[in-house]
Amino acid sequence: MFDTPDFDDHEEVVSVSCPRSGLRAVIAIHSTALGPALGGIRCWSYETGAAAVRDALRLSRGMTYKNALAGLDLGGGKAVILGDPKTARSPDALHAFARAIDRLDGRYIGAEDVGMTVADIDLMRDVTPHVAGTSWGASASGDPSPHTAEGVFLGLKATVKAATGSDDLTGARIGVMGLGSVGWKLAERLHEAGASLLIADVNVQRTVRAAARLNAEVVDPVRLPFEPMDVFAPCALGGVLTRDFAESAPVKMICGAANNQLATPDVDAAMWQAGKLYAPDYLVNAGGVMNVAAEAGGEYDAYSVGMKVREIGEITARVIDTARRDDRPTGAVADAMALERIEAAETGKRRTG
Repeated sequence: MFDTPDFDDHEEVVSVSCPRSGLRAVIAIHSTALGPALGGIRCWSYETGAAAVRDALRLSRGMTYKNALAGLDLGGGKAVILGDPKTARSPDALHAFARAIDRLDGRYIGAEDVGMTVADIDLMRDVTPHVAGTSWGASASGDPSPHTAEGVFLGLKATVKAATGSDDLTGARIGVMGLGSVGWKLAERLHEAGASLLIADVNVQRTVRAAARLNAEVVDPVRLPFEPMDVFAPCALGGVLTRDFAESAPVKMICGAANNQLATPDVDAAMWQAGKLYAPDYLVNAGGVMNVAAEAGGEYDAYSVGMKVREIGEITARVIDTARRDDRPTGAVADAMALERIEAAETGKRRTG
């Protein structure tokens, strides 16, 4: 783990297993400089245990930057459960995992992510208070995906406005890759705004339904990133933005919900040099974490969350303006803004500690 390039001085990485339930999981806490580490719980069929650890390391680091840039007093963490989401989320396994989170005594707060549901978080809430995104309780916030989708929509409009001078999406050719809970909701918002949609998902039935409801063109997932379009919105798993994409894809803007969209860090600069305007993923997809953060704080207010999510468009515009002024890739600018806040918190802790 210490030798992998994805290890970034993480504060704590915990392996979890329960032979009785078959649970195998990893919890990665990247930073608690700004507060307890908040991040989703992902259930996925990883090819190897090492792949699961790498994913947890990358995602938890991304959460640190996401929470910092969103202005939340929370650090970054992430958890992954290894296994087929259809079979690995038994009540026994989820209760065992909740006990593992509880042993961290509040240093990590888990929420719904890929392969998990609100019902799963509800089950875990029976065991530990250190989860958010539940459907019951005084501060319950429920499914965070509508807020994630709304934040991406606002970030996308800000990106289009920065590139064209107008955020009107009428007739804009936009490709949405991945029609999960967030991707579907984003596609609906784009359709309502008048966009011409291209869609792709490994679930054929889902794409057929979306094509009928949203008047969208279905494209093979492998082909979609290289289709001529105005905006590409990656909303499935990460790593889709490659050097080949940066150098040859006929697209002007990239803004989507997927985490870790860059296959390698250098793709950020490659897209900038190629004239592609990239809205950093952890910036625009922060709406969901804003929602569960309000629940974790114990005083959930839907109006306040909605106003907070609206800031995503403003921050996106600020990142792009700074990138143009300094001639720096947008990802590098967003990283610097997040790091400035994290380092200020760490300096304050050292002075008072």
